[in-house]
Amino acid sequence: QVQLVESGGGQVQPGGSLRLSCAISGSIDNLNYMGWYRQAPGRSRDAVAVIFNPGHTNYADSVTGRFTISRDNIENTVDLQMNDLKTEDTAVYYCYLQTRGSSGYWGQGTQVTVSS
Repeated sequence: QVQLVESGGGQVQPGGSLRLSCAISGSIDNLNYMGWYRQAPGRSRDAVAVIFNPGHTNYADSVTGRFTISRDNIENTVDLQMNDLKTEDTAVYYCYLQTRGSSGYWGQGTQVTVSS
């Protein structure tokens, strides 16, 4: 079974940076894309950044220019570099994987808190 484990969350001041990692394990038949989603209290779970196989990326307007999603094939992770963090970025961040057969998998999430 596919398993996704997020790490790298924490508390930072506005303007700071964090790097999230999603470790991938298990058998994947045909990867379509992976992405990072986030959910703040009282809000829906929304896509932040998506990376398609073989590498095209999309970003939410609110994070474009500040966040970068990337694939580390050696460590078998999908990472999210977050720069110039704002209080509005505070949320639980989730890793997601979707196959071309539309099977989806979620990680457990990691908390990101941006406050002064």
